[in-house]
Amino acid sequence: MKAARLVVLGVAIAAGGLAALLASGSDEPAPAPPPVAKFDTVDVLIADKDIGVGSALSAEDMRWQAWPTTAAGPSFIRKSDRPNALDELKGSIVRGSFTTGEPIQEARLISATGSGYMAAILPSGMRAISTEISPETGAGGFILPNDRVDVILSRRDKEAEKSAGTEVFTSETILHNVRVLAIDQTVEDKNGQKVVVGKTATLELASRQAETLALARQLGTISLALRSIVDAGVKTEPSDNDAETRRGGINMVRFGVTTTTTK
Repeated sequence: MKAARLVVLGVAIAAGGLAALLASGSDEPAPAPPPVAKFDTVDVLIADKDIGVGSALSAEDMRWQAWPTTAAGPSFIRKSDRPNALDELKGSIVRGSFTTGEPIQEARLISATGSGYMAAILPSGMRAISTEISPETGAGGFILPNDRVDVILSRRDKEAEKSAGTEVFTSETILHNVRVLAIDQTVEDKNGQKVVVGKTATLELASRQAETLALARQLGTISLALRSIVDAGVKTEPSDNDAETRRGGINMVRFGVTTTTTK
């Protein structure tokens, strides 16, 4: 029994020594972490909140933000180049919206002392033309700027009345998928506004489309039909062969026969 106890005691001493040896090895310092790569930055002007189309910039709408130099595009406004940009751009009109944190780009701004806002937002070759509307002819006031609409002409058909002996009315969609630029003087949906009941709608049209609308206003009643936001995403280009762009008249289809109506 004494020999067995001596063996057990020896094994315990050996295990303790091994543990002590391992513990002493763990006191060595851990290897240092690799150095973190540092990027050069430059202060650029960004939007401090969401800024909608048609808004007038204030100093509170913008702030300087450190930006990786390699990611700063040439259109970004750098503090090193324009330290007074906050004061210089204050009062400018926004022609293209900005989201919070997005760099401010001067190409999407209009000087408050420069060209008119409506002329500035019109794409090249397009025209702005207005037409009277009412809640009945303007989708109950649910048409907002930047919505897309169809334009419908309703008019008396005097030729058909001669044979029918009674009043005859016809209607036709003369313009398809056109953009609403403004309702009265409202050019954007502000402060959560959901309905704009106005008396005048300003539409973005090609030159011949503008002529068609001007003629249609003399022939009858103009109504705007609001398009679905899904359908509105499919833009249609005006064509010289389309009814809405035919110079000097509007195509009317009755009983399968197409005729051109002029003023």
